[in-house]
Amino acid sequence: MNAQPSDRELVESFRSGRREAFQDLMARHERRIYNVAYRMLGVAEDASDATQDAFLSCYRHLDGFRGDAEFTTWLHRITINACYDLMRRRRPTTSLDDEPGPTISSPDHADRAAAAADVQRALLIVPPEFRAVLIMHELQDLPIDDIAEALEIPVGTVKSRLFRGRAALGRILAGEPQPAPPPSKRPSP
Repeated sequence: MNAQPSDRELVESFRSGRREAFQDLMARHERRIYNVAYRMLGVAEDASDATQDAFLSCYRHLDGFRGDAEFTTWLHRITINACYDLMRRRRPTTSLDDEPGPTISSPDHADRAAAAADVQRALLIVPPEFRAVLIMHELQDLPIDDIAEALEIPVGTVKSRLFRGRAALGRILAGEPQPAPPPSKRPSP
């Protein structure tokens, strides 16, 4: 029985000159990274772009990966940064309504699909810093310590963002009006 090499072994193999090891890492993590990006951005094309940006950044910086954190933690951080970069560059032009919907075969499936779409739409309204923590913890099942490490923030901040993100998501799903964003901190003329 051939055991799959660990991420750490693949990173070391890449550093030793075996560039195919990166393809193995990408194949192993591509679906998860795309899912994080899609949940952050809500548009399939944007998620694909962010996934590609994340893997390009990973490739460029893999020789400098120190291994202080798990590879997946480091890759999640790169992905969240790629999503933030994309959000800054683009304004939303499409919504989940533009995405092809699932084929509905039964009322139970329809109810679940509608609920999932409602949660995804609501998640896109949650502020990005809360959204990132919610996605990593609730959808990707990452422990709070790993999220703190990936986002380079204290554990207490992760817990606070998780609490505030859940509260915001609950308010949005309940149809409560959203508070106005805080005023920008631009210097006065």
